[in-house]
Amino acid sequence: MSKTFFIETWGCQMNDLDSQRLSGGLKLRGWSRVDDERQASLILLNTCSIREKAESKVFSRLGQLRELKAERQLQIGVCGCVAQQEGERILNRAPWVDFVMGPGNVGYLDDVLSGGRTIAIDFPEDRRYDYLTVDRPSVTKAQVTIIEGCNKNCTFCIVPTTRGREVSRTFDDVLAEVRAAVDSGRVEIELLGQTVNAYRCPMSGRDFGALLSAVAEIEGVRRLRFMTSHPAEVNESMIAAMRDHSNISRYLHLPVQSGSSKVLRRMKRLYTREKYLETIQRIREAIPEIHFSTDIIVGFPGETEDDFQQSLSLIEEIRYGSLFAFKYSPRPGTPALKIGLPVDEPIATERLTRLFALHERIKRERLESYRGKVLPVLVEGPSKHDPAMLSGRTDDNWVVNFTGHPATPLGSMLGVRIDDALHHTLRGEAVA
Repeated sequence: MSKTFFIETWGCQMNDLDSQRLSGGLKLRGWSRVDDERQASLILLNTCSIREKAESKVFSRLGQLRELKAERQLQIGVCGCVAQQEGERILNRAPWVDFVMGPGNVGYLDDVLSGGRTIAIDFPEDRRYDYLTVDRPSVTKAQVTIIEGCNKNCTFCIVPTTRGREVSRTFDDVLAEVRAAVDSGRVEIELLGQTVNAYRCPMSGRDFGALLSAVAEIEGVRRLRFMTSHPAEVNESMIAAMRDHSNISRYLHLPVQSGSSKVLRRMKRLYTREKYLETIQRIREAIPEIHFSTDIIVGFPGETEDDFQQSLSLIEEIRYGSLFAFKYSPRPGTPALKIGLPVDEPIATERLTRLFALHERIKRERLESYRGKVLPVLVEGPSKHDPAMLSGRTDDNWVVNFTGHPATPLGSMLGVRIDDALHHTLRGEAVA
């Protein structure tokens, strides 16, 4: 049977990049990627465990694949965070699965493909990372992992269990990958980590701000982004790097999770509401044009109406451009399970609706404020909804669909006059 593979990816940017690494590793070994699972001899589910009922969704999907495997010869592998979390239980409940592989073993494909290991959920001391084999789907952008794992131990979060403790790559290895990406034509670099600004070079001790500056100064890097930052890890080095390099995006994702110091203490977030606002102020004083996005959890155990009102007032004060909000989802093995029961479902749902309504108003005002302005837009390709138009993103991460010369090279930075603000996007026209 031909060596063909299909990857289904759920979850965050780190999972996206893991799938790119898996795809590149398989292609290096003579496999071909297909877009239809019915044409694949290997199916990989790269899973995420953040959302509620993540395990149930995985087993439901595996039930569908069982029928496919009964029809023909096929290997099935469960990868990612649910694989790390559930381990052998996956093989017990779904014995038609051939192997289970956690995020720490992405660089050890041969061990599982050969049948040598059916469960690979350890965290090897040598985290193999061959950046030259990453199968990047974008011709303009490269995602680059700089740190894996997390040491923060937030009470609601399962990442330290599924991704392990923090391990930073060396400074020189990161710079070498960025240079290789730029040499391949990528002009936008996105540095990734569960807590990206906790980065410390294991050889020299240089911090995230030093790395940001070094990457920004590589010739050919037109735009530099990074995520996800932890508020407690924001320091003067990071702020100065952003201030001093115009190609570092004026968009910062800084998850707050709650506007209440009482809830933040139960979450073990390592900062108070006041400290978070002080951090926002320090960044804005250095970079007045900065735009923020955030994550918020609604309905955490013990959250009162007053606590929730403090989240609303924080959103109103900071005026986030983008906001990702979720009802609290108990995750197995997390300390929050011992804190108490979540807020009743109807109350949490009603609070989430109110929060989204507030943010929708702020977002609408933000989008409308761009009318008539000329914004720098990095061209990513044709518009998904109208191939006659081009599409790209602003420095603060808004999608812009615009009219322009069809022969405009991808990766170009154009000035685009904004003529219209839609629900989630902007429309305009390229100008000289």
